[in-house]
Amino acid sequence: MRFRPVSPDLLLTEVTETIITRAGEEWTRVGIAGAPPAGPGGFADRLADALRLRGRPVVRVSSADFLRPASLRFEHGRTDPDARHDDWLDLGGLVREVFDPLAPGGSGRVLPTLWNAATDRATRAEYVDLPPGGVLVLDGELLLGRGLPFDCAVHLWLSPAALRRRTAAADAWALPAFERYDSTVHPLAAAEFAVRVDDPAHPALLDE
Repeated sequence: MRFRPVSPDLLLTEVTETIITRAGEEWTRVGIAGAPPAGPGGFADRLADALRLRGRPVVRVSSADFLRPASLRFEHGRTDPDARHDDWLDLGGLVREVFDPLAPGGSGRVLPTLWNAATDRATRAEYVDLPPGGVLVLDGELLLGRGLPFDCAVHLWLSPAALRRRTAAADAWALPAFERYDSTVHPLAAAEFAVRVDDPAHPALLDE
């Protein structure tokens, strides 16, 4: 794999310009994927701000707000990496409440959050209307390879050594889930922008 160094600001500009160029009369659905230490949420926030500055309406959604109830997530224990990979995300809820409304001919009415994993209760959030031409910016872990209809996907990748180093000891049980994801989904190949972020201040973009 060949990566070319790119500044954080230039990376953000490249992704923003790609989305703006591609945006049409309906909606553009963007995924920012990466393990938590890679910081997909932070990049997604910056991207959303950049798109708004360019005049695009944006709805920000995090897959962490679309997890399944604890009784389902932890059916095999709280530290099962296969469950983290396969069972934590409420994929059906995410598609129903976020992606289906933004499909061609959809309503544009998006539910930004569904489930509060900390309280293990529904968030009871209000629906928001994203006008045609708007952009969904969704961040989360293990997002690619699930059939989500992204129009543009960014994968923030950590080398195995960096991922181990930057993962808290209490969360090390989940590392096999991300190893499985890398070996079966091949997110570097699946994403339009594949970015190595071993050093967040000095990202590198995968060249084709």
